[in-house]
Formats: sequence, structure tokens, C-alpha cells
Amino acid sequence: MRENIRVWTENVETFFLEVIFEERRGTRAAIVRAILYVLSKVFLVVAVKARRFLYNVRILRDSTLGVQVIAIGNLTVGGTGKTPVVEKFARVLQDEGRTVAILSRGYRSKPPPFRVWLLNKLLFREDTTPPRVVSDGKSLLLDSEAAGDEPYMLASNLKDVVVLVDKDRVKSGRYAIEKFGCDTLLLDDGFQYWKLRGRRHDIVLIDCQQPFGNERLLPRGTLREPPSHLARASTIFITKSDGKTEGLRKRIAQYNSTAGIIECVHHPLYFEDVFTGERQELSLIQGRKVASLSGIAQPESFEQSLVKLGAQLVYSKRFADHHRFTQQEMLNAINRGKKRQAEFIITTQKDAVRFPKIDRRDLPIYFVRVEIKINSGANDFQDCVRKICFR
Repeated sequence: MRENIRVWTENVETFFLEVIFEERRGTRAAIVRAILYVLSKVFLVVAVKARRFLYNVRILRDSTLGVQVIAIGNLTVGGTGKTPVVEKFARVLQDEGRTVAILSRGYRSKPPPFRVWLLNKLLFREDTTPPRVVSDGKSLLLDSEAAGDEPYMLASNLKDVVVLVDKDRVKSGRYAIEKFGCDTLLLDDGFQYWKLRGRRHDIVLIDCQQPFGNERLLPRGTLREPPSHLARASTIFITKSDGKTEGLRKRIAQYNSTAGIIECVHHPLYFEDVFTGERQELSLIQGRKVASLSGIAQPESFEQSLVKLGAQLVYSKRFADHHRFTQQEMLNAINRGKKRQAEFIITTQKDAVRFPKIDRRDLPIYFVRVEIKINSGANDFQDCVRKICFR
């Protein structure tokens, strides 16, 4: 039953994405787009403008916890390469002597029991359940299903950083301060989270390849806020930069002429076997036939990166973003890869955390370990770190 619901949900998600990006034609798709357009106007008024007004007039109250708050997010839904940027900030700030906690809402993580959630809502009772501790800065304590993909991945890569999951990040921030002595809170996907203010630094990521999606607000498009809201940003990262960003920089300057702008790329480090942890050099796939397997927002970018490393991509299988893989899907990918004479299956680290254990390993399965490499604006990055550490 649960599997059927998952498949149905992913099919609906795929359908709406194809409608939004006008990959589906016909009368039905046109009607759906018209309905989504009307809903996007409602979204702008209710979810964006009204919410912002309520915070500005203090009907909705924000909170201050007395520590540094760095909100890292984007204007669009998914695909900007946010997790490696969060990791870079956490690592640099920890090296500079800060005690860092990453606070995530845990997208598609295992929710609390329905009866507990319902009872709290009916009784208007504040949820006092402690946040889920993915890492206490010493040990990895939850799996990817309970924690969510990104929090689990961050905790795996950052052994000495506290990672907490809770929808209420004021509560999880307070927990990080009281239980772990943290003095710096990183809000993963936190640009739209206005409830936690204080000494706050807003960092926005813009994908160089699709800066503002299809230029339309949810649910007709992928924008969470209008581009003009870049005015709130203290620092702007242009991710997946190809160096040809003059036009994008001019547009950013229309909304925010004072923010530091940093251009970066996702730099591959090595390949790691998903099941054994064995590491291989990037030359592993040069001139070799490989298959790719992914469930991310922008699989094209990942597949192109394999080709740039010299691979001959003979088979690629894409699933919906955050897809949780089954054993049968893994075996199907192995069989089809072998049929195309692939020597390896390559995936992303974000996908690898959602792979089940399998007995058959006819093809080695590796994920690409990446980090953020700054191509332009290194001084702006150092200035950003200094402002956070010595403000």
C-alpha cells in the first residue's frame, strides 16, 4: 500500500512538472496550466505578500536566540546545489572556532505519528517533541529515511557538526544551544524561514543554468518568491557557473546592488563505492562505458558532468527528486547497464543514501563525491565568513 502511494505521488509530481515546463501539450494540459496560473496569483497574495506583511506589523512574531544565524536558501524549488554550499560554510565556520549546528526541516523525512500531530493541532498544543538528532557532532544517529536525504548526507560528511531536524527551527535552534553549546546556526533551506531572526545573514543561491526557473511563481512555476526579493540577501552564490554571467549579474544588480556575489562550481573529488566505501580516482571512468542512476531535480547536469570526466554514457535512468529506490529498481538498472556493456553504475551521493542493500553486485556502483569550488568572489566569501565570525 505504501509503495503504491509513493509511485502514485511521484507520477503526479512528474505530470505537474511536465505541465509547468510546457512539455505536455493538448487541451487537458492547457486547462491545468490555466488553473495553476490562477493559484499562483493566490500564492503571491496569501503565502508571500500577506505573510510578509504580518511579520512586518508583528502580528506574526519572529524569535531571537542570541546567536549567529545563517540562512542558506534559494528563490526556486530544488536543483541549485544547496547542500554542498551548506557543507562548505559549516566546515569553514567550524575551522574558524565556531560551534555550528545545521538546522533542517528534513524534506520527506519520516514524520511524527499522525495521532500525535492531530492531537496537538486539535488542542492548540505546542509541540514539545525534541528535534531529531541526526548527528550530535560525534556520531551519526539516524538513517536517511528518518533524517531526510540532505541532513543525513551533511551529517555523514561533517563528523564534528551537530545536525538537527525539525519543522520548528526556533525549537531546534534552542535545543542546539542548550544541549550542545552551539553559537552558530545554519538554516538549511532557510531563506523563506522568517520565524528565526536575530543576528542573521541571508545567503541566496542562484543556478546559473536556470536562474529563476520558468519565471513564474508556484504552483504555475518553480519560484517561491519574485526575483525582486533578492533584495533581502546579504550574499549571493551563482552556482554551476560557466563564467558567462554578465547578463545575470546585471539582473541581480537591479534587485540588490550591495550583496557580495560569489561564483562557484560543483567540483568532483573522487568516486566512492556505495556499499564498500572504497574510493577511486576520477580517472576511473575516463574512456569507459558507464550507466547513470539518479533521482534529483536536475539530472541533466549530473549526466553532463560524467561526460566531462571522459565517460561514455551508454544508459541513464532518472527518477523523481528524492525517490527512494527499491531492490528491484536497482537490479533493473544493473541488468540494463550490463546489456549496454556498461562497466560501472554512477550515481550522486544524495541518491546513494537512499539505496537499499542488494545481494547482486554484477556492476560496481559508485557515487561522485563533490565539493564547492569558488571561481570568482573569493574575497566576498572570506568577507562573509569574517562578518559571521567576528561581527
